[in-house]
Amino acid sequence: MAAPVGQRCLRWLREVAPWRSSLHHRGNTALSHFPQAFRKPPLRAFSKNARQVHTAPARALFRLRPLPILVLTGGGGYAGYRQYEKYREQELEKLGLEIPPKLAGPWEVALYKSVPTRLLSRAWGRLNQVELPHWLRRPVYSLYIWTFGVNMKEAAVEDLHHYRNLSEFFRRKLKPQARPVCGLHSVISPSDGKIINFGQVKNSEVEQVKGVTYSLEAFLGPRTSVEDLPFPPAASHSFRSQLVTREGNELYHCVIYLAPGDYHCFHSPTDWTVSHRRHFPGSLMSVNPGMARWIKELFCHNERVVLTGDWKHGFFSLTAVGATNVGSIRIYFDRDLHTNSPRYSKGSYNDFSFVTQANREGIPMRKGEHLGEFNLGSTIVLIFEAPKDFDFKLKAGQKIRFGEALGSL
Repeated sequence: MAAPVGQRCLRWLREVAPWRSSLHHRGNTALSHFPQAFRKPPLRAFSKNARQVHTAPARALFRLRPLPILVLTGGGGYAGYRQYEKYREQELEKLGLEIPPKLAGPWEVALYKSVPTRLLSRAWGRLNQVELPHWLRRPVYSLYIWTFGVNMKEAAVEDLHHYRNLSEFFRRKLKPQARPVCGLHSVISPSDGKIINFGQVKNSEVEQVKGVTYSLEAFLGPRTSVEDLPFPPAASHSFRSQLVTREGNELYHCVIYLAPGDYHCFHSPTDWTVSHRRHFPGSLMSVNPGMARWIKELFCHNERVVLTGDWKHGFFSLTAVGATNVGSIRIYFDRDLHTNSPRYSKGSYNDFSFVTQANREGIPMRKGEHLGEFNLGSTIVLIFEAPKDFDFKLKAGQKIRFGEALGSL
């Protein structure tokens, strides 16, 4: 019996041998196609019209130097370096050390502005409007909620499948009781966000963050014609004095930064009348506090919509400042406003007056009334006139929500 069994095993091995040889050959072939980055490939030559064209080894692709990477990414490498610098500053601040602001030089600002943020923001806006499949909405929105700490319990519609695209999710409305409007104070926060700076405006310079200022005139632009104003400008060479219309009043400001996870609509901060809108097409650089410490007059570089008018104490203005991926600023009662549009060039501005023959006062706004919205998140700047005893109920760096008190007399 042993001999026949041995003969049968020998025949079986002979039949299997060709298959094993084929498998071994295939394995060698697969290894030969293994990614070239893990082994040194030979130079390859191709013949083209009797001329040889040599290609460099694939591993040479991994030998790009930092400078070409920086140039190719339009400053992306430098932006990463700035993030590292910001982290170091935050660590020093935690130790109680006050770090003087290190301002960007002209070439650094020019490098940052060379990045096509307006084009990228328009592309981002179109991407946000693409309808997501029903099955994909929950995982996409859940990732955003987890990343930015969004509280969906405050949303008017908590079901994530309700929002067809990212744009609708960004502009979600809140439940009516989620943001009670303070009735005891004359000025409330127009939005959710973080208080960056506040106080009196002195010498026509406004602090965007502590130690870094911007020009009030460059930010708001020159005064409009007297016919469009509900009050006459003061006869003074100081731009600040031109805004203060009543003797004994001071000019105040407040800067609120909206993070990506914040509620993106903004509301009227007080009872006032909007008489004029000025739109500044501009850059769309980031306006986070770290960037505001680095670039002087950052708000003056960026696209913004300035609403001016008056309240019971004189001049009042609210400015919505755009930022990266926030090219869309919408004012509900202004259908002629089109932000981040290629038809408008940087360095210019366009005006629109709400004072007409039929409406001599402008657009009346009640405290807490819906005013407009961002497409993601950005900054609100309030500049207004008030008596000297106006008192802010704030602390720099605090979180605030729409409807909470900013200050009162």
